[in-house]
Amino acid sequence: MKRIHPVYRPPLRHPRWLPWVAALPLFAVMAAFGIAPDTAPNQVPTETVVQALELPEPASTDIADDGSFDFWSEERIQRGDTLASLLDRLGVGAEDKARVITASRQAPALQRLIPGRTVLARVTASGQLLLLRYLATDERLVTLNRAQEGFVAEETAIHLDARPIMRSGEVRASLYGATDAADIPDSIASQMAEVFSGDIDFHRDLRRGDRFSVVYEAFYHEGKLIKTGRLLSAEFVNQGKRYRAVYFKDSHGREGYFTPQGQSVKRAFLKSPLPFSRISSGFSSARYHPVLKEWRAHRGIDYAAPTGTPVRAVADAVVSFAGWQGGYGNIVILDHQKPYSTAYGHLSRFAPGVKRGKRINQGDVIGYVGATGLATGPHLHYEFRVAGVQKDPLGLKLPTSFALDSRDRNRFLAESRPLVDRLELLQGTNLASFD
Repeated sequence: MKRIHPVYRPPLRHPRWLPWVAALPLFAVMAAFGIAPDTAPNQVPTETVVQALELPEPASTDIADDGSFDFWSEERIQRGDTLASLLDRLGVGAEDKARVITASRQAPALQRLIPGRTVLARVTASGQLLLLRYLATDERLVTLNRAQEGFVAEETAIHLDARPIMRSGEVRASLYGATDAADIPDSIASQMAEVFSGDIDFHRDLRRGDRFSVVYEAFYHEGKLIKTGRLLSAEFVNQGKRYRAVYFKDSHGREGYFTPQGQSVKRAFLKSPLPFSRISSGFSSARYHPVLKEWRAHRGIDYAAPTGTPVRAVADAVVSFAGWQGGYGNIVILDHQKPYSTAYGHLSRFAPGVKRGKRINQGDVIGYVGATGLATGPHLHYEFRVAGVQKDPLGLKLPTSFALDSRDRNRFLAESRPLVDRLELLQGTNLASFD
């Protein structure tokens, strides 16, 4: 008689793991009943069986022909984009860029890029393009596959399957470095930073050891990733303080992110007009001016950033001025709910359509970083004004945005529960991701 050893499994500590028990293989459960009750184990003859197992071939690594590792990159098509400019942002090298442009003649959709849609590419660190996917419509996919010489384009009809993806990570040096290490797309990292920008200043507040978890949409076709979608829920632990947000669309059609208790995480004003940058000069009553060579008050905050970096409106507003104004150079002044206004100076240029009387939504791009006026280098000069008087925005407590009404609140609490449970699951594990 062969002895079947019982399988010991430690007790489950967390109720949230209980659904996984049902998924255990049947033989693993039956093994616990391999010995009849009251049988003396030392009287049962045992036999050791050694069986040679054939090992599977090792999985292929993500190493390109030139020896460099590859990564997935996703870019949203912007107005005025050409295929060449899009490939530049995706990190494709000059040699492959020329080949792609030649191959694009086989796929007319690549020559009619639609603003707002995304392109997904697999690119090596050296700029070699391995694969490109462009969802031209919700049912048509254009694929560029690397061939012996150049690329082969293919356009197919598809149906996308949506899946929730769960990821978590820890900040070691920078937010984008941490999200890259956790295999989180840049578009999702940017959405997470945007959602928590009212509570966390990612220029000053980020610390080594901060943790984050995200649940987001991903769309697949025949098991292959086509595009990522919306951030569904997120958690960020900054300096020991936990922040959570869940996506919800209310009965009025307004979309936003709320705490698990149903309170809006959106602030009436963002903490910064640039998602990622550093403060090169803070609000001060006395600062040595690098151009004028004299001490004078600095009633704003300077953010160092490359020329051309998009500048966003920190709140819903109406443009009261857009033009040249002395030492400010190119400046946009926005009027918000009284008594608040904001100013954005030294811009290299204005965003299309930004002029006096134009209505602006929070987060809209109003201009681009430059060095016009009295500036020694490219940066954004940002002022926050209350009744026309400059104030330090980093020291102000700013109000929240709209709240859910009673009927939406009950629906939100029901719909958000599964997303909050997923964040709880990530919090209780050391795994980087669940697909």
